[in-house]
Amino acid sequence: MISSETISSYLTRLAAKKPTPGGGAAAALHAAQGAALVAMVARYTTGAKYEQHAPLVQRITAAADGLVGEALRLADADEEAFQAVIDSYKLPSGTAELKAARAVGIQSALIQAAQTPARLIKLSGDIVDLATELFDVANANVISDVAAAADAARAAATTARVNIDINVVAVKDPEARARLARQTDGIEEKVVVAADALSTRVGERILG
Repeated sequence: MISSETISSYLTRLAAKKPTPGGGAAAALHAAQGAALVAMVARYTTGAKYEQHAPLVQRITAAADGLVGEALRLADADEEAFQAVIDSYKLPSGTAELKAARAVGIQSALIQAAQTPARLIKLSGDIVDLATELFDVANANVISDVAAAADAARAAATTARVNIDINVVAVKDPEARARLARQTDGIEEKVVVAADALSTRVGERILG
């Protein structure tokens, strides 16, 4: 499982000529790093100097820690879901019945595989929202990490969108495709806009 292996082991598997882990898992780890950076900045925004903001910072810290765990779970879930897609294409198709069962299995696996990146896009938006909340009160010494968090979440969202699109293209059921579209349409663009805006604000604050 990605969530329990070393970085070196994960990168070795990612670089291997194997279908999993792939871009979906990488997107989830982008999100995990973004959330972890938010939590780190929040932990540096403590002490007497920031006492008036303590409730806000504590809430952001707890929420960011939770998002780290959720992102790691999505990394594992993405690897498992895509492996299920691969396995479904390997199902026997020697008879009409087997061919029909295989087709159903493939469609089911593709729809399921699109669910993980859909959840990741929303999670990425949550990370940017937390980073934006933290920006105004954050310790100036680590303010660049707020931008780093936003950029990591942005990468997670845009990569997740590509993974949704490649799965949806192969889904034949119009209603299933429409349902997936309703889950995600417009969300990724909002994440990108918010992340870019936050990164710009950080840059302006650094340069004065």
